[in-house]
Amino acid sequence: MDADDTGAEVDPRIHRSPDDTDINLTEATLALHDWEEEEHRRREEAIANRKSFDGLQIDPDIDFYPEVSDREPGDRNIVRFGFDIHPQVTFWASGFLVVFILLSIFVDATQDFFSEILDFINGSLGWFYILDFNIFVLVAMYFAFSRYGKIKLGGPFARPEFSTVSWYAMLLSAGLGIGLMFWGVAEPIFHYTSPAPLFDVEPGSIDAGKAALATTYLHWGVHGWALYGLTALALGFFAYNRGLPLTFRSIFYPILGPRIYGTWGHVIDILTVIATLFGLATSLGFGAQQASAGLNKLFGLPDNLGFQIVLILAITGLATISVVAGLDAGVKRLSELNIWLAGAFLMFVLLVGPTLFILSLYTQSLGYYVQVLPEFAFWNAAFEETQWQAWWTIFYWGWWISWSPFVGMFIARISKGRSVRELLVGVIFLPSILCFLWMSVFGGSAINLQMTGERDVATAVNENVATALFDMLEAFPLTGIVSFIGVLLLVSFFVTSSDSGSLVVDHLTSGGKLDSPKPQRVFWAVMEGLVAIALLIGGGLGALQTAAVSIGLPFSVILLIMCWSMKKAFSEELDLLESHYDEQIFRAQHSGLIAQVKERLVEGPQK
Repeated sequence: MDADDTGAEVDPRIHRSPDDTDINLTEATLALHDWEEEEHRRREEAIANRKSFDGLQIDPDIDFYPEVSDREPGDRNIVRFGFDIHPQVTFWASGFLVVFILLSIFVDATQDFFSEILDFINGSLGWFYILDFNIFVLVAMYFAFSRYGKIKLGGPFARPEFSTVSWYAMLLSAGLGIGLMFWGVAEPIFHYTSPAPLFDVEPGSIDAGKAALATTYLHWGVHGWALYGLTALALGFFAYNRGLPLTFRSIFYPILGPRIYGTWGHVIDILTVIATLFGLATSLGFGAQQASAGLNKLFGLPDNLGFQIVLILAITGLATISVVAGLDAGVKRLSELNIWLAGAFLMFVLLVGPTLFILSLYTQSLGYYVQVLPEFAFWNAAFEETQWQAWWTIFYWGWWISWSPFVGMFIARISKGRSVRELLVGVIFLPSILCFLWMSVFGGSAINLQMTGERDVATAVNENVATALFDMLEAFPLTGIVSFIGVLLLVSFFVTSSDSGSLVVDHLTSGGKLDSPKPQRVFWAVMEGLVAIALLIGGGLGALQTAAVSIGLPFSVILLIMCWSMKKAFSEELDLLESHYDEQIFRAQHSGLIAQVKERLVEGPQK
């Protein structure tokens, strides 16, 4: 630290000169504007020309903070046979998955076991899932709109690495996936023909149509995205603001301290790996079923378990190629392809379908969703004898939980320089609105076809959920071409999910290292495919749903503790800022800027 004329310590990054009074304010303002434009140009150029990287490139900014640990990511790893692994996390997680795969494939009673687990959770612990997600929403709103909302990822002087438009575009890409493709038609039709008991409406009626979209919005809206936002916020904060490894164990440093590197930390990361793989495998299983159904309608290929397994193996192979290509060459390009294909697909159905009906339904359903949300969000079928919650809301909450480490890590990667308020509001509301629009376009089109009698989509859904999308597309022009685009979109989402998921799991099992050997990522991509195959063999759609619910249960406890840990960390952050850096922040906003202007006026902008 340097000292100013009063003897007070001043951060040298902020205070450049003791003499700030001899600069004309107008000239200083103009020069500052020129300097800021030059700095922005240099930053954009640096981002555009950055080297290609293979890992999740987190660059912790710990200059503003004291280091909380002298440990380095992966400093206790085993490096052998082309792998660089954290032994405890990798061996235990891999061992569990291998046993699970073998039992699912070779033990006939596995399907009954899955059913018993789902019945137990629904009967005894469904209330816990429902309460969890309402807590996540309330905590997210509290962090966003309280005094904690001004905290920045990376510290008070951190700048976003991506423009606001680019950041929002990437958030939207995170909101699209196999789940929307699989359930976009099927779920609204299910709720239209078999409404949730809460609404007490006649199946197939106008009121059932309103209830169908409101129910779908609940499952794809703010509750799930609030969890994603909290997870991203926690991972990003401890990586950027505290310089800890980008692993789930780091989130619990305020509670466990250095013990995050011991047994408790290992348990947290092991559960994170298993939850992530089960969540991804669930999506891959859905994708394989739907792609198989689409190819059957297009080319008459078999639509059975054997062909679905072949599809998983083939697409896992494509994901492996993408893994070897690296993040920039693989995931980035596939993600861009996904956005363009999904946007074109959405616009086609909106324009050739019942456009005015869809837009009216979207607007009306938003209002109805807001109206019934307080009661619906807490409804737990306490007085009804029904399995509805088990097959819908509880399944979705388990699925969102298992995906939260994966999506949270992606959002954390792109959110340095964003405030807590900016991140949470952006993550919760914009993707939710996009999901609502997607469900309104595809689900609304299907409901309209069912109401007018043009096509019996409900029968197709009841016979085979995976065929619902392609059955609806037969009511529109260019059926073959559009259905083929739908299959391509499924494959693209499939490969992107597998590729990105293997990056995240590999990161967790390498002790938080940013760059790990390609064979290691290939291994985890293959494991994702094998788990998906095992779930399909062990019980098909029911096994996929049960896997998401069962693994989400223990992980939900970790997520609740995460909220408490974040509260402690944010309080410490504000205390640090308010106690030690008030004067320096003041100088950064006033005299420090003038000093920077003076320096730039003398030296000129850097070329």
